[in-house]
Amino acid sequence: MAVRGIAIVLAAIALASCGGSTQKLEKLPSDAVVLAFGDSLTFGAGASPSESYPAQLAALIGRKVVNAGVPGEVSAAGLDRLPAVLDEVKPAMLLLCHGGNDFLRKMDDAGVAENVRAMVRLARERNIQVVLLATPKPTLPPSVPAFYREIATEARAGFVEAVMKEVLSDRGLKSDFVHPNAKGYGEIARAVEKTLRKSGAI
Repeated sequence: MAVRGIAIVLAAIALASCGGSTQKLEKLPSDAVVLAFGDSLTFGAGASPSESYPAQLAALIGRKVVNAGVPGEVSAAGLDRLPAVLDEVKPAMLLLCHGGNDFLRKMDDAGVAENVRAMVRLARERNIQVVLLATPKPTLPPSVPAFYREIATEARAGFVEAVMKEVLSDRGLKSDFVHPNAKGYGEIARAVEKTLRKSGAI
């Protein structure tokens, strides 16, 4: 346990130093399906469907990206919904962005972390690669809970830590208090693309 704990701490330090993930991922075939799963931030609330981050990402990486975002969904509901979506879509990669609605409802961080960790586990049990997008709390300024980095490190998942916080801290990139506009979703898509390229996934 001590050795595992040290390894997690060292990996977390490496993640923190770059604000994201250098975890190596398997290259996605050109016909691979990527599943973007989450709440309204994935759905693209505040912009048109073609301007959501999954739609813009698909154009950037040349792969099919399925948008499975449900506005208003909390992480417990996402955990209930995810198995059927994974079985239907059969993705090679899961892009997971969840927790924002829990934070808006002031739910306990431990419960959110447990649900996100369980969703990552469901994907890994199906041999699906995972990239985790951290969602900030709606504070002023927005703050990212540490558990996202911890989960990404434990699961050896790709990790996009800063972009949501950066977008939601910039009025010019938002459609309202908690949602990006088309330009903001573009920033998110480019951050995910950068992580995928650095990891070797594309």
